Amino acid sequence: MNTVDKREIEKFSKLAKDWWNPSGKFKPLHDFNPARVDYIKEKLISYLRLNINSKKPLNKLKILDIGCGGGLLCEPLSRLGANITGIDASKNNIEVAKLHAKEAKLNIEYINCSPENLVVKSKFDVILNMEIVEHVKDVNLFIENCSKLIKKNGIMFVATINKNLKSYIFAILGAEYVLKWLPIGTHDWNKFLSPQDLEAITTKNNFTTDEVIGMKFNLLSKKWSKSYDSSVNYISTFLKN
Repeated sequence: MNTVDKREIEKFSKLAKDWWNPSGKFKPLHDFNPARVDYIKEKLISYLRLNINSKKPLNKLKILDIGCGGGLLCEPLSRLGANITGIDASKNNIEVAKLHAKEAKLNIEYINCSPENLVVKSKFDVILNMEIVEHVKDVNLFIENCSKLIKKNGIMFVATINKNLKSYIFAILGAEYVLKWLPIGTHDWNKFLSPQDLEAITTKNNFTTDEVIGMKFNLLSKKWSKSYDSSVNYISTFLKN
């Protein structure tokens, strides 16, 4: 059994060459990236009691980024000192990520695989599932495999989209059809998960929910920020039992 949805992989593979174009198909992720990097950094510093004054506060922290795409999240975290591995089921994405990391002179390990096929010598301190669970075939199996890859007391981040009428209006009708932020068909509302649905799955796979925060976009400043409103975009953090 595997978690890969071939249609989703084909969809993103076709867009792979556009990953590092800040005005291209992945512009929404480029806009979102500073806010999610800040949240991850602050959360890890707080939870793991890291040196907040260090230029590389995530030094030697072993992080796995699942569904890493072209490496938009891996690169800034690598610069913060993390020992980061990025995996993606799309070979095209991994090739783009490897090339860009080489050009940036960053030591990031990229592997073309899904979590159920990843073989590791030691488990990870942190797992990142950012904008990925809404694209996998079997979320329960996906989280089950994440549970096998993370250390006890490790922290897992899951960023995704809530499942309600508001998320359909904003994340699909608004983002894809009206504002044209994303190609039509990027998301399938039926694959969205509420924080409660996600918590039920993670609890079954030996995780405890730590926090759920919303992420909102300011149309005036064109910036994303942390929010109390998790009705559309949200990030949940979980601790491994």
